[in-house]
Amino acid sequence: MDAKGQVSGHLMLITPERVFYAGLLGRPRERCPGALQVYVAIEGVLWLTAADGRQSYGELAVTQPNARHTIASDYRSAICLVLEPESVGDGVFEDLAKRLSGPEAPSFAARIRGAYARLQQRQESDEISTAEFDTMCFGEALRSRALDPRVVRSIVQIGKFAGEPVTAASCAAEAGLSPSRFLHLFKEETGISFRSFRAWKRARHLLHFANRDINLAHLAQDIGYPDSTHFSHSIRRFYGLKPRAIFSGSRDLAIYSSGRTEADNSAWTQEAS
Repeated sequence: MDAKGQVSGHLMLITPERVFYAGLLGRPRERCPGALQVYVAIEGVLWLTAADGRQSYGELAVTQPNARHTIASDYRSAICLVLEPESVGDGVFEDLAKRLSGPEAPSFAARIRGAYARLQQRQESDEISTAEFDTMCFGEALRSRALDPRVVRSIVQIGKFAGEPVTAASCAAEAGLSPSRFLHLFKEETGISFRSFRAWKRARHLLHFANRDINLAHLAQDIGYPDSTHFSHSIRRFYGLKPRAIFSGSRDLAIYSSGRTEADNSAWTQEAS
């Protein structure tokens, strides 16, 4: 781990399909991320409040994609795993959530805390694949989803965050489909509407820059937000925090990327300068 995370122990590993975060949880406000969230207490317990008011507590909590919830902890920091829904087959998240919420919960929590300890010491230059990530955290690789190549190409375009904003019309034209047919295909393949998918990926891309001293208005423009108001509203909806609060709480966070096309083939390309 680099100097940013050595004292705090805070780190974030970002791959195209997974995120492993260990750091400040932030104030408990409602959030609605576009991916499955697995929260694990580093110490003490967590409190999860669902949108319908149901509450649960324990050392592990899990929420489905696009489910509004509030998470709190009696310890300032926690672990959060982020699993992208388009990367797994139908029913995988439901089955995983049942296991994580059942009698195996303590062993899963211990395994994930063990993964955190290993990531703190990891120095190799090898890439970490989705299967390796899953095995490290859950003991096995989760069943993946086979996507139509036309949808895969549109996902790649969305993930570049460079040049003109990616639209359904531009993706449809590249796929040789009408916009309406493309939108139907995209949702059929991923289970998510194109607009919701793009909004979440844009907010997720922010994570790569969270520990940088950067002009937020310029960042918002660079990653495709039409204005600062839209940027702030979107980030707060997904993460329950304003952009400035995220950056303020990430100053001591070591951020690494694995599997990015612009990376230099090292698994741990540090995002911080």
